[in-house]
Amino acid sequence: MRHGNFTDSTDAKFSWQVFKSLWPYLLEFKARVGFALLCLLLAKLASICLPFILKYTVDSLENRNSSEFILAVPVGFVILYGVTRLLNVLFNELRDSLFGRVTERTIRKVGLRTFEHLHQLDLDFHLNRRTGGLSRDIERGTTGINFLMRFMIFNIVPTLFEVLMVSFLLLINYGLVFALITLFSVIIYVSFSVIATEWRTKFIREANRADSASNTRTVDSLLNYETVKYFGNEDYEAACYDKELALWEQAKRKNRLTLFALNAGQAMIIASAMTLMMTLATMGVADGSMTLGDFVLINAFMMQLFIPLNFLGFVYREIKGALTNIEQMFNLLKQKSSVMDAVDAEELCDTQGRIVFDNVSFHYQPDRPILKGVSFCVEPGKKVAVVGESGSGKSTLVKLLFRFYDTSEGSISIDGREIQSLTLNSLRKSIGIVPQDTVLFNDAIFENVRYGRTTASDAEVYEAIHLAHLDSFIAALPKGVDTTVGERGLKLSGGEKQRVAIARTILKRPPILVFDEATSSLDSQSEQAILASLRELEKGYTSLVIAHRLSTIVDADTIVVLGQGQVIEQGTHQELLAKQGAYASLWSAQQEKNQARK
Repeated sequence: MRHGNFTDSTDAKFSWQVFKSLWPYLLEFKARVGFALLCLLLAKLASICLPFILKYTVDSLENRNSSEFILAVPVGFVILYGVTRLLNVLFNELRDSLFGRVTERTIRKVGLRTFEHLHQLDLDFHLNRRTGGLSRDIERGTTGINFLMRFMIFNIVPTLFEVLMVSFLLLINYGLVFALITLFSVIIYVSFSVIATEWRTKFIREANRADSASNTRTVDSLLNYETVKYFGNEDYEAACYDKELALWEQAKRKNRLTLFALNAGQAMIIASAMTLMMTLATMGVADGSMTLGDFVLINAFMMQLFIPLNFLGFVYREIKGALTNIEQMFNLLKQKSSVMDAVDAEELCDTQGRIVFDNVSFHYQPDRPILKGVSFCVEPGKKVAVVGESGSGKSTLVKLLFRFYDTSEGSISIDGREIQSLTLNSLRKSIGIVPQDTVLFNDAIFENVRYGRTTASDAEVYEAIHLAHLDSFIAALPKGVDTTVGERGLKLSGGEKQRVAIARTILKRPPILVFDEATSSLDSQSEQAILASLRELEKGYTSLVIAHRLSTIVDADTIVVLGQGQVIEQGTHQELLAKQGAYASLWSAQQEKNQARK
């Protein structure tokens, strides 16, 4: 059974450093943020005024049987109430509109920065990651920014401000008891919400773990759709996925039950505080120390306070989750690549294409060496082929040349400059590759070819398609070059995908060409046609060919034979055959295999 790595954002302890990380993005819109906060303040002042307007309205109506009663007074208060209510809504809407731009731009910039950073991390990070869990981390992080900015700035902070203002107004107008009841009921409510939410956190963690695991399982299984079909393991995959969903369902059930306990406790605190305040107000109205308007005002204030506080458990949990989710995304930005540009890295330009592998050793793990002191040279404009048995380290040479990894010992240089002293961008722009396993984007064939040089004209793309012998294949397709290749190019055969890869490299036209088993998936007729095109393409270019079929590299200027990570032979095809060594043995074995097929 495969085991997926996934992250659990709620499991980590959040740091308030998240705000420090987000602060530079907010500073970009200082004026907009300032206006939004002003609208917030005005909306809260309007909200606090509403209970007082209600009080004066009720008090004016209470005197309706008096000779001094004037209908215009309560009507005026009602109109004022409506205007104030409207202003409260408008200021809140204006605040959201102003700050929405800030939030959206922040999410865009942080998301883009994370995306770019992930592309800059080394191959080792991406070989050990799980796509589903990683994409969910990014999704949760950007969602967390949105939630944090909306609720932390426009819910928690304003509510605390309102609590203090209301307590102060109750203290001045109705005495210490009313203010203390309000303040203490809010404190008890907040404390209970925080404690209960902390208790519930373990169930949120379980749900997040199950959610990440099931999402990773889905992505992993669908990416390996062909493998699932080859082995007829659809039921096995469904059973594994259902197992992950069962854990998610169980965690969600616990989460729902604990949410009921939280909501019930909050409701009891609200009901007790409201009952106590209303009882005191009722007694005040009864003994004449308070008016009916005062009773309405106190009720309105308590309702205004507890309605936003009613969401506190949810908001606290989500803000905590948002902080940890954002921090998880920022932790991705803290990931350092083991392969980076040197401080004084130079651009590789006007490349002659002389490649030197000088005593190169490499290992993924110290106890498992892959290359051991490999040395050979590829002269400008020459073709050097590297052959050997599977596991001898042939493809590792390509990864080292592209600096997906750095050598453990020794060096690789181009035109006399070690590749560690060159910028990664200029190095990789100077090398074109046709890989053994070609993975295409789920886009049209035409755009997949253009990916070799995104600025190429349509005419240049068509020329590359022609040189890669894709014409007849594309002509037979109903949509021609606009045919979508499917996820990872699953709609194309192995040979068709490799011809698209060859077309990409032809379009790129780099000074150095690398072919990693470039024709391994082609039939003999297509192979010979493409080899003829490649020979034309290789003229004047430096070529490094990783080959399995020896018949494709008999014209190489030098053939390097690897065995157990070491160079055991070098020479031309004829020279190596004459030596009657490892290369001659490989040649004989392949010739016998070809004869047997005939």
